[in-house]
Amino acid sequence: MKKVEDYVRSIPDFPEPGIIFRDITTILQDPDGLHLAIQSMQDKLKDTEFDVVVGTESRGFIFGVPIAYNLHKAFVPVRKKGKLPCETVSMEYDLEYGSAVIEMHKDSIKPGQKVVVKPNIGWDKVPELAGNTNPKLVAEIVKQCFAAGAKEVTVFDHTCDDWQKCYKNSGIEAAAKAAGAKVMPAHLESYYRPVDLSKGKNMKKAKIHEAILNCDVWINVPILKNHGGANLTIAMKNHMGIVWDRGYFHQNDLQQCIADICTMQKKAVLNVVDAYRIMKTNGPRGRSASDVVLAKGLFVSPDIVAVDTAAAKFFNQVREMPLDTVGHLAKGEALKVGTMNLDKLNVKRIKL
Repeated sequence: MKKVEDYVRSIPDFPEPGIIFRDITTILQDPDGLHLAIQSMQDKLKDTEFDVVVGTESRGFIFGVPIAYNLHKAFVPVRKKGKLPCETVSMEYDLEYGSAVIEMHKDSIKPGQKVVVKPNIGWDKVPELAGNTNPKLVAEIVKQCFAAGAKEVTVFDHTCDDWQKCYKNSGIEAAAKAAGAKVMPAHLESYYRPVDLSKGKNMKKAKIHEAILNCDVWINVPILKNHGGANLTIAMKNHMGIVWDRGYFHQNDLQQCIADICTMQKKAVLNVVDAYRIMKTNGPRGRSASDVVLAKGLFVSPDIVAVDTAAAKFFNQVREMPLDTVGHLAKGEALKVGTMNLDKLNVKRIKL
């Protein structure tokens, strides 16, 4: 099978003696070569969160525009000096045979992102019963998003109990709004759109909440607690709150489906696990304060399997729960969603 470089023609001593010019017109002239070049570059962007494709004149235009079109992204042209009509930012760079200046319109890339914070708000429970993410943590994350330059922050969850009661009695609605976030419902199917899960084993597609699909980035903020079906609910399990059909998970191997949903292309940029209060028994709803232990823990990582593994080990300090009983961890690792081997990671432990 031919590689992209096999289609490139090398021309010596052009445009000056001693220079080997790599001519890509031979790629463009061949339908297979052109398709291979664009698809190869596009494949490198899988699981990468971005808003804009930037292409430099002129090869960047040729390959950048079809990639932007295929992925439904904006395209920003970077041109030679003097070619753009509006206010620009510029940079000088060196070539093998001299130097040049490239420019981009100053308004091409706009500051500010739309951020979603996705806590667990599944139950009509007050914070002290540890059924939902701590509202103080949600509020602090919202504040930090705005401090980092977010344009807007949205908070939502597909609840199990009545959504309005969950939002109110968990304290999350008030805390999120006080921090400046918008709070969005998730109780109607019209809020969801179908997404393919090509890497999933049992779950090949799911309807995902539009807030996730429309945002620039999202942050996953679960609470660590016992769960009657999954044994533990943490960051991976918290994905069930972004899908419409929860029943499918329970009917088609819950542990595998939890791993499958985590293969979705638009992954959380950060997972923040609330382990301040831990529901050690009778989860996920809980029955009374006797189910709750004050642990004062917090786990943060972009690797969802790693953060869940660390949190699961922490849970074992309050109640025995072997990792192999939390089957979605190993299944997620098998799907290359993340790693359970914490020794491979640079783990920082902070005591306050």
